[in-house]
Amino acid sequence: MTTDTTGTTDTTAPSGAPGAPDGRTGDRTDARPGDRTDTPRRLYADPGPADRVFRGVARTGGGLVLAVMLLVGGFLLHRARQALDRAGGSFLTTENWEPDAGNFGIAAVLLGTVLIALVAIVVAVPLATGAALYISEYAPPRLRRTLISTVDLMAAVPSVVYGLWGVFWLEESILPIARWISTYFGWIPFLRVDGADPDDPLAPPTVYTSSTFVAGLVVAMMVAPIICSIMREVFSQAPAGEREGAYALGATRWGMIRSVVLPFGKGGMIGGTMLGLGRALGETIAVYMVISQVFTIQWHVLQTGTSSVSSLIALRYGEATAFGMSALMAAGFALFVMTLIVNFAASSIVARSRSGASSDA
Repeated sequence: MTTDTTGTTDTTAPSGAPGAPDGRTGDRTDARPGDRTDTPRRLYADPGPADRVFRGVARTGGGLVLAVMLLVGGFLLHRARQALDRAGGSFLTTENWEPDAGNFGIAAVLLGTVLIALVAIVVAVPLATGAALYISEYAPPRLRRTLISTVDLMAAVPSVVYGLWGVFWLEESILPIARWISTYFGWIPFLRVDGADPDDPLAPPTVYTSSTFVAGLVVAMMVAPIICSIMREVFSQAPAGEREGAYALGATRWGMIRSVVLPFGKGGMIGGTMLGLGRALGETIAVYMVISQVFTIQWHVLQTGTSSVSSLIALRYGEATAFGMSALMAAGFALFVMTLIVNFAASSIVARSRSGASSDA
């Protein structure tokens, strides 16, 4: 706005400025006082037929997955209602499994399931992290493609193959390690083995067989490829700009990994670990082939005898009565709920992390 020598005010604005008469940008010049002229314009996109079809298919697929999950949970709960009504709260605190006698619960098998899964995660996570870092950061491009295919192939191996490997090779080969751990770390309560004599070299090794430790190692080999694949994918998406910035500041490759790749992939690492934990909790045939089923709370991971919910169902399914089948359904429902909680927690962690953010370069 300018004022000439006669005192007259010039209200003409430059072209393209707010209030310009051409109306390309800014407010209208004919707006009345009190009118709201600063409201942003709403954009409406008219999706084409392909977008509408894709959106419908995606929504239908997501709805079907949710419906199937709810139907599975509802079916298990319906079939388990008879056993749950009779057992009540003792279903979570009773160790024995004698449903026809009215003395049954999942305290022992639930603890065994959790211990086997924890042993598997403790072994699998460092192994998967090292493999993922090597594949994404150190391996040459040609070798990287081979390693990615190998890891993916390991994830597709049937669980019965891992079970056979555990029974016929791993169990015998791991006995010296289990004996050594029990000898030098037996003062830790969960590593003590009752009946083992460290000073007797002729002591029978059967106290170390069919243990939580052996079953956990077998499951670790099964879940490590899954965890490795998720971590490798997350590490490879670390922003290239931050990588180059770390190198520009004089960081070594390991320094760049510690300052850029690992912090960026922390959410994916946690999410992959919990997804592997969900798989470990529900593993059936490999655990069933390795362990010696006992229905007592067994805290000693190196000692023979353990149990799991999935192996219990596989063991007692063929001989169960009608009420026994209801009790097995109740055990399956408890495992179903526990696995859902783990998977939902993993999804929440991954969604809130930086992992998967687009690169700045």
